[in-house]
Amino acid sequence: MSAPHHDETSRGDGAARGRSAPAAGLRAAPDRKGRRRWGGLSGKLLILTVLFVMLSEVLIFVPSVANFRNTWLTDKLTIAGVAASVLVETDMVSPAVQAELLRATGALAVALDEGERRRLIAMVETPGEIDRTVDMGKADAMTSVLESFAILLSSGDGQMRVIGPTQMGIGGRVDIVMPEAKLRNAMWAFSVRILALSLVISAITAALVYLSLRWLLVRPMQRLTRSMARFQASPEDTGLIIEPSRRDDEVGDAEHSLAAMQATLTETLNSRRQLADLGLAVSKINHDLRNLLASAQLFSERLEHVADPTVQRLAPKIIATLDRAVGYTSSVLAYGSAREAPLRRRVVRLDLLVRDVGEVLGLSSDGPVAFENRVEEGAEVEADPEQLFRVLMNLCRNAVQALQQSGSDMLVRRVIVEADCRAAEVAVRVRDTGPGVPPALREKLFRPFQSAARRGGTGLGLAIAAELVRAHGGEVRLVERAGPGAEFEIRLPRVTPHDPPNVEGAGETAESGRVSATVDSGR
Repeated sequence: MSAPHHDETSRGDGAARGRSAPAAGLRAAPDRKGRRRWGGLSGKLLILTVLFVMLSEVLIFVPSVANFRNTWLTDKLTIAGVAASVLVETDMVSPAVQAELLRATGALAVALDEGERRRLIAMVETPGEIDRTVDMGKADAMTSVLESFAILLSSGDGQMRVIGPTQMGIGGRVDIVMPEAKLRNAMWAFSVRILALSLVISAITAALVYLSLRWLLVRPMQRLTRSMARFQASPEDTGLIIEPSRRDDEVGDAEHSLAAMQATLTETLNSRRQLADLGLAVSKINHDLRNLLASAQLFSERLEHVADPTVQRLAPKIIATLDRAVGYTSSVLAYGSAREAPLRRRVVRLDLLVRDVGEVLGLSSDGPVAFENRVEEGAEVEADPEQLFRVLMNLCRNAVQALQQSGSDMLVRRVIVEADCRAAEVAVRVRDTGPGVPPALREKLFRPFQSAARRGGTGLGLAIAAELVRAHGGEVRLVERAGPGAEFEIRLPRVTPHDPPNVEGAGETAESGRVSATVDSGR
């Protein structure tokens, strides 16, 4: 018997592809630094800061202009009112005094309204037509804003009449007539000053906010980006995992999350590389191993013709074991590519299957590791016999290896397999007196390469067992139990009446329900 030579080559190619898969699966990020300029986070923050400061200044400018207009007109009314209070007792006001009053107020005419009479205090000339009348005693906020922008945006040389109460405790009202241009020019000068001040404030505020946000956000984000770029180039290098800072805010949370993600990804890629390396190694020995097994089969077949009773009893078991080994080597490539052979369900005698497991492992009731098969005679389960044999073999071998690690001869080394037959299920338990499963391994017990509890172990036995059980639609788990040892529970669903098992010489199937197989083994 010989293996095809192309198996090794194809497997080697697959392993090489597996090792290069992590690097090939990560696309190189395009270089976008040259296209950013003001499109980067720093530039956007600077632009937005300037815009928001200017917007706040505009919102402040509107009431400021109205307040300036009211203050400016009130000052003019105050000057006119004080002068009127001085000149009210004088029947005649000299032209020089009138000119000085009009110059100080910027008015064309000043009058005092005392209710019963109206006195003209000063007038440079006969005023023209009045375009606008402003009563400072009745001006509210909205009216002041609207009239202020109406004057600010007008372009005519009209005249306006301003009326307001006198000051200094003198009764009456002051009435002045003045050109709108004087108020408009003063308001434009005020607006220019506000604009210049706003630009200075915006520049200072934008610089402070920009520097603060760059220190708090932009630089940490750039650090995260550089770490991700370096890690993308070589994700299997643990030295490229970002070291989180001491920040306790959202940026610190992002750094810790990125570090955890990078560590997990590195671990996953290393596991994939180990799987690829393992597949390559298996492909190299597969050819020679199958040849050796074929030769052993020929020798074992000759043993059937030996008349010795012991040989006659052991020869069929040796042949069956070699057949299983040849079958495993034939399907190793399919397993390496995550493809198991299709299930071939049978009604299996569980007691005989457990007996074969013990014999293949070389266990007996009086050996160094005592093996007790307490499965009830005739107990049945619906499963693929070869795959169920592999599951029990892996679990029982782990139990034996855990017991053999105990150095003292005073320790009891025993593996007990028993079955509890019920109406709806068959529970199979394998117990041992080993040290049990370490707490650190329980969460990753069924992960490849991560559940090895002994030196030299691969951590594949439980992973293979879990995969085979899931292929049956069941599950395998570690059961918490008191005392030494560990307990694994396998649950296999029975085949429904619409999908009956393929029975070959096994008699009628057990009644419908579920099968719960519990395997206890130490580590």
